[in-house]
Amino acid sequence: MMSLFLVVGVAYFLAKSYDENGLQAGLIALSIFFILAPQSFSFLPEGATEAVTGWGALPKAYTGTDALFTAIIIGLLSTEIFVRLSRIKQMTIKMPDGVPPEVARSFAKLIPGVLTITIFTFAAIFINKIFDGKYLTDLLNTYLGTPLSNVADSLGGAMLIAFFVHFLWIFGLHGANIALPFTETMLMKLGGENAALIEQGATEGFNVMAGAFFDAFVYLGGSGMLLGLVIALIIAGRRRKEMIALGGPPALFNISEPLIFGLPIVMNPIFMIPFIISPVICTAIAYLAIDFGMVAPVIMPKIPWVTPPILGGLMATGSLSGGILAAINLIISVVIYLPFVVMSEKMEAKKAEKSAN
Repeated sequence: MMSLFLVVGVAYFLAKSYDENGLQAGLIALSIFFILAPQSFSFLPEGATEAVTGWGALPKAYTGTDALFTAIIIGLLSTEIFVRLSRIKQMTIKMPDGVPPEVARSFAKLIPGVLTITIFTFAAIFINKIFDGKYLTDLLNTYLGTPLSNVADSLGGAMLIAFFVHFLWIFGLHGANIALPFTETMLMKLGGENAALIEQGATEGFNVMAGAFFDAFVYLGGSGMLLGLVIALIIAGRRRKEMIALGGPPALFNISEPLIFGLPIVMNPIFMIPFIISPVICTAIAYLAIDFGMVAPVIMPKIPWVTPPILGGLMATGSLSGGILAAINLIISVVIYLPFVVMSEKMEAKKAEKSAN
């Protein structure tokens, strides 16, 4: 159902940002989503010699994670067209004064809504005829989704994503949210493929960087693997008791902002180095461990991002090996942070000594 939720959500919030009726935009986008998907079916019942065909059933491949790109594009384009048509006065239906306001508002945007759906209906017919029975989702997966997935699901792609997300944080920008439209779509698509393979009883052919990969093995304590920093501060950063108390409990649920802005890590020449290095190295370790078959693949397209570290690894893979990998990555992050905590402590001690003198 993910794509159905997404197409309505994208259209709704985009329309609201224009101060337009979000519900109308969401329903129009959903209608268009159905129009641009196949509604016929064909399957061979057990023991039968001829396939059964019919109309009126929407294949789940066109409503799940495989259709995420379609949902985003339809949600954006349909709302942009609907909003612009709605602002043409000649297309607005004005009801008499005695008509209740809610009814009047519903009729006011009727023509722009119908026109928007009509435009996409002709687009659906054009795509289907020109591309020999293909649908928008098929085209997007063939020419956009698959190439991007292949690039993303590689050791270099995984490390590049980890670097990009945390490099933005250094300047106070929420890297995970900025990268979300790309990473979330890719990861959920690849995670959905893994879940389908598990459902079919497959034992190989799984994607490596898929689904809850980053939540399970990299965002341990939030962006920057800051639970590792908290443990390093407990070991060697006794001057930072307030930050340990402030940042420790949230880090257990992957909330990193108290430390990122409180320590701070933003524009901090010492802590920005391990903040980037730790996730990149642990991303590489997790990727290689799964790729070489030492750890079970991620089979969950998504887990709650506040799932405590290690438990997230268990949930994402459905295997003890996932929890062990998350624990190993956490230990590695502590080891990476420790020298920088020690360095910071020495600098703070020198500052205190100078102030005393």
